[in-house]
Amino acid sequence: MTTLPRQRGLTEQAADAAIDTACRLLRLPSIRHEFNDIADRAVKDQMTYCGFLAELLMAECDDRARRRSERRIKAAGFPRGKSLRAFDFEANPNIDAATIHTLASCEWIKKSQPLCLIGDSGTGKSHMLIALDTEAAMKGYRVRYTLATKLVNELVEAADEKQLNKTIARYGRVDLLCIDELGYMELDRHGAELLFQVLTEREEKNSVAIASNESFGGWTKTFTDPRLCAAIVDRLTFNGTIIETGKDSYRLASTRARAEEPA
Repeated sequence: MTTLPRQRGLTEQAADAAIDTACRLLRLPSIRHEFNDIADRAVKDQMTYCGFLAELLMAECDDRARRRSERRIKAAGFPRGKSLRAFDFEANPNIDAATIHTLASCEWIKKSQPLCLIGDSGTGKSHMLIALDTEAAMKGYRVRYTLATKLVNELVEAADEKQLNKTIARYGRVDLLCIDELGYMELDRHGAELLFQVLTEREEKNSVAIASNESFGGWTKTFTDPRLCAAIVDRLTFNGTIIETGKDSYRLASTRARAEEPA
């Protein structure tokens, strides 16, 4: 058992050393790093003892919250960072900024509702998917991002290794499952059925957000069994939000605009 010597009238140097040791033992890295700056500010602003203590504790709490958010974002497995702030709503009027900012509150996740982003390549659907899911991770939700084909391949391998139930349960536990590029490739019946099992596991219990370049009418190219296709569409749209990002690539338009600018 480690104890710290207690005595009155510590020198400044001894006090600093005691604070550093205590913060290490109590695992308070933010207080250890910021103590001197906050102490100097406390003297300057003539804080009370309670005010000074509150500043120290809030610094630790804020830093812990930031680190938790960073861990959740990393665990989500996003392929790249995207934010709502970086999205140009004026470039794609099909995406309503008010609707997106309402979704950023994450009430739909709290209610276990789905979200579908449908549109052609370059219209911002993957940007929106990642940005909204990042907001969810920052607000404390457990998020997992995956490509549709990657998810199906993982499920097929799990089935072959008799680990399917375990894998489906793992995907069922996260608060928000994000499936990108749904509809880009045709899935065989077995793969489609496995994906359906994941969606059924999450139905009305946890949210699913998807991005697809195909309208729902074109999903029969991906899910070739019409009844299975209808069931999957039903799972992904019931009580959900559908955002159509359009057909005009604002990414391509931006590239052309830059190319046309005078040198």
